[in-house]
Amino acid sequence: MFDKQNPRFIEARARHALRAAGLPFDGTLTRASSTRNEVFLSTDYVVRTNRQPNQRLRREAMLYDFLPEDDRFPTGVHWGGEVGADYLVVERKAGGPLAHAWPVMGRDERREAVRQLGELLARLHTTPTPPTLPRLEVATHLIDPRAVTTLAPLYVALEGLKTEPSLDRGMMEDLDQLITHLAPALNDFDQRTLIHGDLTFENILWDGQRISGILDFEWCRGASNDMDLDVLFRCCAFPEAHIDPDHAPLAIAEDYADVPLWLAEDRPDLFAHPALHDRLLLYCLAFDVRDLAESVPVDRRTTSEPLHPLNRLHAMLNDGGHVSATMQRIGLTV
Repeated sequence: MFDKQNPRFIEARARHALRAAGLPFDGTLTRASSTRNEVFLSTDYVVRTNRQPNQRLRREAMLYDFLPEDDRFPTGVHWGGEVGADYLVVERKAGGPLAHAWPVMGRDERREAVRQLGELLARLHTTPTPPTLPRLEVATHLIDPRAVTTLAPLYVALEGLKTEPSLDRGMMEDLDQLITHLAPALNDFDQRTLIHGDLTFENILWDGQRISGILDFEWCRGASNDMDLDVLFRCCAFPEAHIDPDHAPLAIAEDYADVPLWLAEDRPDLFAHPALHDRLLLYCLAFDVRDLAESVPVDRRTTSEPLHPLNRLHAMLNDGGHVSATMQRIGLTV
């Protein structure tokens, strides 16, 4: 049987998607890095193929009809495929990932890029959540306002981790107590408007003068707008973990240190909640606990890695980790 992971087979899938969209292309397709999808670039189009049996790209294609009318948001061309190989073809935007350009940009250029990002997010964050948008089967954060309580998925995951032999039950109990202490901060969490859900500089295009596109709406969903700060803060604190391996050596946290402060100046509404610090801690915990749950049983040989979810959670218990450090820099601690 032909190996479906063979590079030629993978490229053939992308060419099939272009033909199905009525866009036959005989030139060279360039494969782009991605942690979740097979991604190929032609001169004018981007072809993404989902490797998971969840029809996630079909959901994203449906979402495009509801995004703001702005040429910087994705323009869908065609969706199709079968479970385990659904694909999405979108128009290719000018420029490349902002994360790749960031190390060589001047301070004024960086400030302008953040201003434009704040403007784009303001448009997205006032977009009503489509009532027909399918629910994400698996989300990046263990938070669900449709559950019995908003944090029910997080508590369920923690209960499972308490019985995991490779983990310290005492630490899991400490996390449980911390979450219970912080929980009231999400009493007014809502899903009325959209968030991006994966806001890294790898998913923002820069053409040298302006943001030319914002990409990858797979995790877009209805949620309180400040939830988008969680992944963005991670991107700024650990940029090397949110960029393709070829560019990771140039990604330095110091270069991103002013991004949250600039965004707070441009989008004060995102930072206005009186319990913002506690909310951001909860978002971070809901992300890291999910990550840890997907990593069990824990191989102790990997826990020396600073960004292992176990170490991220230790930092949260000790001093609030990168969330508290970022909030202090902005001047919005507790």
